[in-house]
Amino acid sequence: MESLYYVLSWACHRRCKHCYESRFRPYVRGALQKVVDEAKATFPKVIANLPDELSYLDLNAPSETAPGGYEHRASRIILAGGEVLVDPVREEVLYPALDAIREKYGAQGVRVIVQTTGDLVTPQIVEDLLARGAWMISCAGMDDFHVGMEGDKRLPLQDRLREMFEAAGMRDSALASTTRNWNEQTQDQPVYSFFGATEDAWIGKIWPRGRAWENSLSKATITDNFCNAWSGGLGFLNRGYSGSEVSIDPNGDVFPCCLKTAAPLGNLCEERLADILDSLTGHPAFEAISMGHPERMGLAQGWDLNRFLEESRTTRPDGQPYRNLCIGCDRYFEKVLGPELARLREARLAAKRAAE
Repeated sequence: MESLYYVLSWACHRRCKHCYESRFRPYVRGALQKVVDEAKATFPKVIANLPDELSYLDLNAPSETAPGGYEHRASRIILAGGEVLVDPVREEVLYPALDAIREKYGAQGVRVIVQTTGDLVTPQIVEDLLARGAWMISCAGMDDFHVGMEGDKRLPLQDRLREMFEAAGMRDSALASTTRNWNEQTQDQPVYSFFGATEDAWIGKIWPRGRAWENSLSKATITDNFCNAWSGGLGFLNRGYSGSEVSIDPNGDVFPCCLKTAAPLGNLCEERLADILDSLTGHPAFEAISMGHPERMGLAQGWDLNRFLEESRTTRPDGQPYRNLCIGCDRYFEKVLGPELARLREARLAAKRAAE
């Protein structure tokens, strides 16, 4: 895979109205300990069931000399929340997970990104993250939806963060919010970045998910294909090549996109990621998602384009009509793919038991 987006924990110190996942929120006392304990029990199993070797061939960098005909690059693992820097997630989950990833992949040069809202970062935390192998600290709370970050209000925080990062020997990654220019980062020096749900970003129209949906904030229409973009389902089955990414929830569930389909593809607490993806390769519905054309996922099961587009209609909580391909995808998963995913899972587990 080019990239793994691993949500370590549901815990967050904010309850943002535009959040794509309602479970990202503050937890206290026993509820906080419960989500922390889930993450502590899960992350070792998830990491164990990731591929032993993480790398990919960059289809945007053909080479006459490189094996396979393309430049060979180390993959990325993005550790996110929620907010991974809140206590006790930082000490009990994030730091041990970083240590486990470094033990498994450190010699391979896999780049680890820690994603945070930014407002909990301290010089000591920066030092701790770098000491555990973090290559990038990505501050994702730089938008008008995060309270206190509206417009120019976020500039003082960005200035403080830059000062902290650069004092620790980090440099600005200069990553663009509208293009995937990760491979321009050829130096080993650790980097930092800022982004948020701004108009120029790929998430600027707001995903129809979680509290964003509950608050009727999505501005996406039927012409906005979130699937056919980075962090969507595009390329998720192209394991070993650029563009391949999956999203992993704190309980180990695997999804083809950060937005998350209505049902998971499998669970990394019980299966290897490679086995899950191999079982989906060639399946018409999942190949359609991987090609960035969710509207074609039901063609083999009688859902023609007209049916899918009609299923993409709904009404927002504020009573306004809404149309987006994510809605059609949700309904196809709920009405058709649920039993199919269960059948595929049982076949994988049966094969696993037979091999033991």
